[in-house]
Amino acid sequence: MIPAVMPTYLRADLAFERGEGAYLFATDGRRYLDFASGIAVTALGHAHPHLVKALTDQAAKLWHTANLFRIPGQERLAERLVANSFADAVFFTNSGGEAVECGLKMLRKYHDDFGDPNRYRVITCGGAFHGRTLATISAAGQEKHLKGFAPRVEGFDQVAFGNLNELRAAITAETAAILVEPVQGEGGMRAASIDYLRGLRAVADEYGLLLFFDEVQSGMGRTGRLFAHEWAGIEPDVVATAKGIGGGFPMGACLAKEKVAAALTAGSHGSTFGGNPLAMAVGNAVLDVILADGFFDRVDRIGRLLRDRLEEVARRHPKVIEEVRGAGLMLGLKCGVPNTEMVAELRERGLLSVGAGDNVVRLLPPLIIEESHVAEAVDIVDQTCRRWQEAA
Repeated sequence: MIPAVMPTYLRADLAFERGEGAYLFATDGRRYLDFASGIAVTALGHAHPHLVKALTDQAAKLWHTANLFRIPGQERLAERLVANSFADAVFFTNSGGEAVECGLKMLRKYHDDFGDPNRYRVITCGGAFHGRTLATISAAGQEKHLKGFAPRVEGFDQVAFGNLNELRAAITAETAAILVEPVQGEGGMRAASIDYLRGLRAVADEYGLLLFFDEVQSGMGRTGRLFAHEWAGIEPDVVATAKGIGGGFPMGACLAKEKVAAALTAGSHGSTFGGNPLAMAVGNAVLDVILADGFFDRVDRIGRLLRDRLEEVARRHPKVIEEVRGAGLMLGLKCGVPNTEMVAELRERGLLSVGAGDNVVRLLPPLIIEESHVAEAVDIVDQTCRRWQEAA
């Protein structure tokens, strides 16, 4: 008999009842160091006092009005995102998948209104992950996500991640845009090079294409900047983000340059829940913390420390960890053993992590971790690797 909750997840037999900072506490009382963060979502850890206060204060006043009326918190959050990014306007969603969908619609509408209506195709990259909707699984093109959901949504052409020559060769008269993750998360924690990101901007400019970055996972400070593309010193036309933007509250955002955002006029797109007062209170509270002086620099420093320590472990155990990948506090261990078994063993030792493609284990700690948390996590990884090395 099918369970009441649809069986779409392979869940560990583990449940949590509370969290505090970088730790989660299971129903049996055991404490875990959370380097999964709900897949890069709880960016400020668990029960952050500023977020708790913002949520409870707003909950006591007003939860929801829908976008039939002005929402002051939404206007404030949009203005703050615009002031601190490339963007001129923001559309708020409930999830990353919806933010990517918004961007895809915007690309087509822009070319239909202001460019060439025949341009609708989007070039994407192998190993990508853009969400679970029919359009986003078609954009990513991974067979494991597409199987059983034919026919694919038309309009996507895939090239190798990091290969500008292949990208140029894929451009046709129907190409509207390029969609890329600056750091592929689900695809194996592969970080695009600075030269590649700059090359994407140059190609888009040369061919009159829009450049769309999926920063659902890499955005909101995860790499030591508000958005990962900022390391390359370039500006995209559209960015989708989510996960850390709500610190655990479900929300996302699609940011865009004015010329693109202008294509979405009244009635062309919408959301019942997107940008409601409750979500906006939390989103503004997250920005209060991450936009504070020195926050991003600290994430960068701690991220470099974690990577250095993990690379030391990898050098000691090359048969277990073949490579350390990623950027900032978005790191991956390319494993020489099954990553599912590595995730399970790390969990048994008290460290939570997340699997990814290409046999990678993702480490996505809260952005507020201290050096002591780095030491604790690296020690657990080292212990686990020693066990595997000895068994080899």
